[in-house]
Amino acid sequence: MNKDIKAYHNELAAGDREIADQLFDIISTALPEAENKIWHRHPVWFLEGNPIVGYHKLKNCVRLLFWSGQSFEEEELAPEGSFMAAEARYTAADQVNTKDLKRWLKKSKTIQWDYKNIVKRKGKLERLM
Repeated sequence: MNKDIKAYHNELAAGDREIADQLFDIISTALPEAENKIWHRHPVWFLEGNPIVGYHKLKNCVRLLFWSGQSFEEEELAPEGSFMAAEARYTAADQVNTKDLKRWLKKSKTIQWDYKNIVKRKGKLERLM
C-alpha cells in the first residue's frame, strides 16, 4: 500500500478502515497491473490511465465505485451519476461479498468506457472494450 493510501486509511474510523483495508486487498490482488493512487481525495485504480474502481468514505458508509459499472449488468451495483458509473455501499466489513467483488473486478478489466478522454470529447463517453 503506498503512503498516500495508507494515510487515507489511517484517517478513517476503525470500522470504515476495516472495510477500506478489505477492499484494498481484494482490488489490488485482482488488478495487479493497475496503477493505484489518491485521485480526487480517495483511492482509485487505473488501467492505462483510465479510472476503473475506487472507494471513499461518505457520511454513513464506504462507497465502492466502478466507473463503467452500469455496463456490468449486475443488479447488486446501483447506477451512480449521469455517466456509466455504478456503486455498492458498505457500513460493515462483513457486507463485502468477496465473490461478487472479484466478479465485478474481472468485468472491470474487459468492460470499460473511456473516462480518460472525456474532457477532450467534451463530455461524450466512448466504449473502449
